[in-house]
Amino acid sequence: MAGCGNPLFADDGFGPAVVEKLKDLELPENVTVVDAGLGGPHFVFTLLNPESTKTLIIVDIADFGGEPGELRWLSVDELPVGSYRDAHSWDLTEPLQYIKDDIRVRVLACQKKYVSSPEMVIGITDEVQRAIPDAVSEILKEIGVNYGTA
Repeated sequence: MAGCGNPLFADDGFGPAVVEKLKDLELPENVTVVDAGLGGPHFVFTLLNPESTKTLIIVDIADFGGEPGELRWLSVDELPVGSYRDAHSWDLTEPLQYIKDDIRVRVLACQKKYVSSPEMVIGITDEVQRAIPDAVSEILKEIGVNYGTA
């Protein structure tokens, strides 16, 4: 599981915030949780081994036209080319297309309210902050871990 984003740009800190919550939990040995940071998916691709990695879950903000803080699971095929970029405008959809046949890829996207880039604003908006516990619950369900009310 890779949380992507930069806490210096308001809601872009969502992925790392979810990672922090997950790191507080006891997870199965076969689950790796990584704060992949700003250029996250580019670095995550180097860590993937199709022989041992079965699923890649990416947690990030997105703009899918929902209400701020709304969560949505997206598959790689639901990400049109050029639709998923990091803060440096690097297209991440194409590399995900390359690995999707060998590794199951799921994107847990949170509808952003405000991203301050290039200006630095520390702090996630209330709407996106409230989505963090739900994101943790969604990920736990996805990996088959039951903590009851996570």
